[in-house]
Amino acid sequence: MKSILEEYKCGKARLLTMLEESDDPVVKTVQPSLKTGRKWKVTEAVDEAKECLKMKEVIVQTQTDRRGLGSTTAKWWSKTEGKEKRDMIIDEIRNKEDSTRVQKAVQQPQQGQWTNWDTAIQRYLTWNDIWHMAPLRISFLIRSVYDLLPSNANLVRWGKKVDPTCPLCQGRQTTEHVLSSCKVALSQGRYTWRHNRVLQELASVISTAKGEIHPSSTSSTVFTTEGGVKKWHGGSIPINTHRKGLLDGCDDWVVSADLPEWERHPDAIRKTALRPDKVIHLLQHNKLSWWN
Repeated sequence: MKSILEEYKCGKARLLTMLEESDDPVVKTVQPSLKTGRKWKVTEAVDEAKECLKMKEVIVQTQTDRRGLGSTTAKWWSKTEGKEKRDMIIDEIRNKEDSTRVQKAVQQPQQGQWTNWDTAIQRYLTWNDIWHMAPLRISFLIRSVYDLLPSNANLVRWGKKVDPTCPLCQGRQTTEHVLSSCKVALSQGRYTWRHNRVLQELASVISTAKGEIHPSSTSSTVFTTEGGVKKWHGGSIPINTHRKGLLDGCDDWVVSADLPEWERHPDAIRKTALRPDKVIHLLQHNKLSWWN
């Protein structure tokens, strides 16, 4: 998710550099004046970005991450021109905005914990995704990332409670503990209860439909062109016969689900690392169809 303020600044900087480097001599000689408010000036930001790029060329390339020195190709300000220079200015402004956000996050003991996450998987969330989300879901998503949900440990930190223990296992009740680490909730199946109930209903409907699907017979139809040169063999569907998809024409298929009370998955599935929710095994055609 990108910052709207960052996109605004980059857009203004891109417009200014395009006007300054215009091929029209009249536009190029006129000093463009872009209104950006009182707190931030686009001309100062562009000039600062240019000076930083020139200074980086003096310092030469240094190691900035774990990939090692020389793993990336550096671009130098003096050897670029046109659109490439504009892109370098925009990237420098983005880097400054990113460093400003990191500096602010480091000073926050709770919300800034993400600065120490080295193995966390990045989640790409667009503004379109946020627009279609329910407000309560967005609130839960953001607060869960920054560990600001009302767990007993947080309520004690905020002065709302005096006991941070979990009422089930007597451990310290943090957000991670509630979502995935409570041993009592795990042994009682609370983490998988809702998923298993939905899977139970789907598997029951599929199993019930087995008696309603009957094999349908098809006849071969031959299409011949004028002169009898080419022929196409195709299948014709008898009148009043409705195809039902994958299971049409089969009456020996078996459904299995990832539930304790259901039949186990076929050996071809259990030998792999896959763990699908439902598997349909067509015995006659020796085919497997599964989905999660």
